[in-house]
Amino acid sequence: MDMHTVVVGTSGTTAEDVVAVARQGARVELSPAAVEALSAAREIVDALAAKPEPVYGVSTGFGALASRHISPGLRAQLQRNIVRSHAAGMGPHVEREVVRALMFLRLKTLASGHTGVRPEVAQTMADVLNAGITPVVHEYGSLGCSGDLAPLSHCALTLMGEGDAEGPDGTVRPAGELLAAHGITPVELREKEGLALLNGTDGMLGMLVMALADLKNLYTGADITAALSLEALLGTDRVLAPELHAIRPHPGQGVSADNMLRVLEGSGLTGHHQDDAPRVQDAYSVRCAPQVNGAGRDTLTHGALVADRELASAVDNPVVLPDGRVESNGNFHGAPVAYVLDFLAIVAADLGSITERRTDRLLDKNRSHGLPPFLADDAGVDSGLMIAQYTQAALVSELKRLAVPASVDSIPSSAMQEDHVSMGWSAARKLRTAVTGLARIVAVELYAATRAVELRAAEGLTPAPASQAVITALRAAGVQGPGPDRFLAPDLAAADAFVREGKLVAAVEAVTGPLA
Repeated sequence: MDMHTVVVGTSGTTAEDVVAVARQGARVELSPAAVEALSAAREIVDALAAKPEPVYGVSTGFGALASRHISPGLRAQLQRNIVRSHAAGMGPHVEREVVRALMFLRLKTLASGHTGVRPEVAQTMADVLNAGITPVVHEYGSLGCSGDLAPLSHCALTLMGEGDAEGPDGTVRPAGELLAAHGITPVELREKEGLALLNGTDGMLGMLVMALADLKNLYTGADITAALSLEALLGTDRVLAPELHAIRPHPGQGVSADNMLRVLEGSGLTGHHQDDAPRVQDAYSVRCAPQVNGAGRDTLTHGALVADRELASAVDNPVVLPDGRVESNGNFHGAPVAYVLDFLAIVAADLGSITERRTDRLLDKNRSHGLPPFLADDAGVDSGLMIAQYTQAALVSELKRLAVPASVDSIPSSAMQEDHVSMGWSAARKLRTAVTGLARIVAVELYAATRAVELRAAEGLTPAPASQAVITALRAAGVQGPGPDRFLAPDLAAADAFVREGKLVAAVEAVTGPLA
């Protein structure tokens, strides 16, 4: 595990820290201020617990059962029971990085001092993260309201030494055994602590943060592949001129156009068609790439704004306020996050759609301006990239289905106490699938466009230095160039990894300097 350490304070966290803990195994520490805030809030809860008046979450039942006052002798059992009963997920195990993000973000809220848990509960959660122990969380169980209840409950169950968890070696074992093996003492929950461990939008937020990081890479990658396709189709780069984009000043549009211009600088292919086969205009999928890519970029900016606000939030119910009040609230509702997750799935689908249209144009001899059919070596004997485009088209169709919003749905639960829910967890789950599909779609365009540029170069036309750098790096990564038909799946998988791991962007930036 990475020895980088993330310190959790009282005022939230950053997207970079979430990614570091979730994906890079960064260690987690509570700041002294966080420990102090935890202790102060716990004193308030203990004082309320000693009073005869019922306080929600401290001395009452939960949800639709909140009207029952719980005697002191049953309160520890109440907190254990809420965790056990709510750990009711079903389906496949959720990815390790998602569970780590989920736990880290819940720890972030605990450290705020607004939840009323004891410092040792927060420390145990940090210890579990640092030991590389990952609770088994299931695909289904969250409605995105009252937080990601079932996923968080499975994490809380591990803190109690119950249920199953995955060890650092990836083996699933009883959580109690894993805690013992790492010298971690299971927590004995007290008033409010079980509830505080469950009541957050942490799963959907963690998936939003990671999706934003992935989509930023993919949008820059898509600007690059769009430029490569424009070059291979002998298109004009005049439509990328900054003065054209300045008169419609959407920020993302200008950024995408600038990225494409920088990729194409020094190309001997762009505009070549004007010498022998004049075109008044390039097709929309080529000419309007900055507008579509840019609108998606602006959506990412909005998504990052929402994520940053959530990262600075303390989401729990009830919450402990600085003046000593413990108040019920509705901050656990996932609507702000759910809407953005759905919006991102929509723009991912549209980016996939325009990307596929350029690929199809590269393969069609009637629209590719002199390229061989399907970029085949000996068309008829060879099929070239015909079925690679089928695969890309199937992925685009899947992304369109995933773009149907989850947040417009609501299923009442808890005997109508929770009568409007966000479905944000579902929105996050489908966005993760969409992001994976989008990377593959961009990879297919990369595969086709680089082959087409190489075929143009064989005719004596000189590609841009950045384009050549991409081709060189891609070939070094094991992705083969033009030639007779071969087993394509390994090439496409390698191109996918090249895109996802940021190698496409890095290859270009080695020539152009940093892209946006």
